[in-house]
Amino acid sequence: MKNRIFIKACLVLLFTGCASKKVTTEIPNKSLKYTADWESLQQYNVPEWYKDLKFGIYFHWGPYTVPAYKNEWYSRWMYVDGHPINKYHKKTYGSLDTFGYKDFIPMFTAEKFNADAWADLFVNAGAQFAGPIAEHADGFAMWDSKLTTWDAKDKGPKIDVVGAMEKAIKARGLKFITTYHRHWLYAWYPTWDKTTDAANLKYKGLYGPKVPEGTFVMADKPTNPLPNKTFNEEWLNRLTELTTKYDPDIVWFDNKMDIIDEDYRKQFLANFYNQGLKNNKEVVVTYKFKDLAVGSAVLDLERSRMSDKKDFTWLTDDSIDWKSWSHIQNPKYKSTNRLIDFLVDVVSKNGAVLLNITPTAKGEIPAEVKERLLQMGAWLKVNGEAIYGTRTWEVFGEGPSEVVEGHLSEHKNKDNTEKDIRFTTKDGILYAIVLDWPKDKVFIKSLANTKHQIKKIEMLGTNQKIVWEQTKNGLVIQPSKTKNGNYAFVYKIVF
Repeated sequence: MKNRIFIKACLVLLFTGCASKKVTTEIPNKSLKYTADWESLQQYNVPEWYKDLKFGIYFHWGPYTVPAYKNEWYSRWMYVDGHPINKYHKKTYGSLDTFGYKDFIPMFTAEKFNADAWADLFVNAGAQFAGPIAEHADGFAMWDSKLTTWDAKDKGPKIDVVGAMEKAIKARGLKFITTYHRHWLYAWYPTWDKTTDAANLKYKGLYGPKVPEGTFVMADKPTNPLPNKTFNEEWLNRLTELTTKYDPDIVWFDNKMDIIDEDYRKQFLANFYNQGLKNNKEVVVTYKFKDLAVGSAVLDLERSRMSDKKDFTWLTDDSIDWKSWSHIQNPKYKSTNRLIDFLVDVVSKNGAVLLNITPTAKGEIPAEVKERLLQMGAWLKVNGEAIYGTRTWEVFGEGPSEVVEGHLSEHKNKDNTEKDIRFTTKDGILYAIVLDWPKDKVFIKSLANTKHQIKKIEMLGTNQKIVWEQTKNGLVIQPSKTKNGNYAFVYKIVF
């Protein structure tokens, strides 16, 4: 579920809570560390293994990929009279009382789905963690659930997608992530409108509780009325089933989670962190905006990045498609150059990238998506030591950075000495990553000999001799004779 609001990523707000009350769904074990209160949960420390992760892959995949029209919000907009998706739906499939969202589920066949092939692709793309959306805003669970029959094992493809991906991803040594968006289901469908199938109580298990007209709002506006106890308990119970059954390393939440009663959110964190302790493993939860208390989990942005390096570990999720988070007709994919530049920029600021890809309803990953992933993997195979396991340097970078709505723009070659450079460091080595091929000399002012004494410089992936000079004004690197690759280029600097 994606809210298009531009994120002012530099601002981190402290969550303020409401009065506490006991939540009945919990994992009872008094000997475990965490209790369902912010003071306890803010003792959480981000694991070192997570700080080493820089690149992950997930995918928006569900019945909403059947129409493949506009974006992943099809299930919402198809019911909004006058919306382009609503007009398209009526023209293509008929009226909403006879053909609703439920009728896409049998068409979500996934006959080409192959969890092992997908996991192999993620490995070849250089990903360190990967996994599926467990449940999107549409209310359709992608795992084998005992709590509902509106799931991918009972209906549609009749496959336990989460289970299949968990097995394949863990078998390849990657960390397993799964994402949860169910809070968006509340008022997602017009359950008050008897002219649509969403009001039919027969389908309540999919469409959710009956709500008054006008209840649905975007994440930046207050929801009224808020979900009742039944919805809160269903949210937590499904989440508990998901995490105990598939034991993910990372649980990622979409925004708008703050409509869920605070005590249920706290209870989940305590449950999941204690589950990790019980299983002798460190786990991670991510959140957006102020949905959880600062320090209790990892902050996640959306299609955005920090403007400067941070002293805390953070994440950003981005889609390979400029227009949609799910497979659609006539997609517009980002270039490999843009994907790599974005990754480098995020890592230089102490972040990691979770890249969304867009499988079809049949379970095929489009050729253009595979091509970009494999190109990223080839680049990481050569330059990964400047990405994986690295930390920030004194400054995140130098040079011009064009920013378009929180994004690095498509980089153009610049025939001047001011290059767009990002820095990472590991084991005493500094990596200077130049985002465009340096046709002429590279000047790095942060490396003046008054501050740092350089012993040796090489370029990753080549044996070419690097000619350089360190002056009181900065480091000057002469251009190499042969171009090494098509994307960002990494100078390995030994002091």
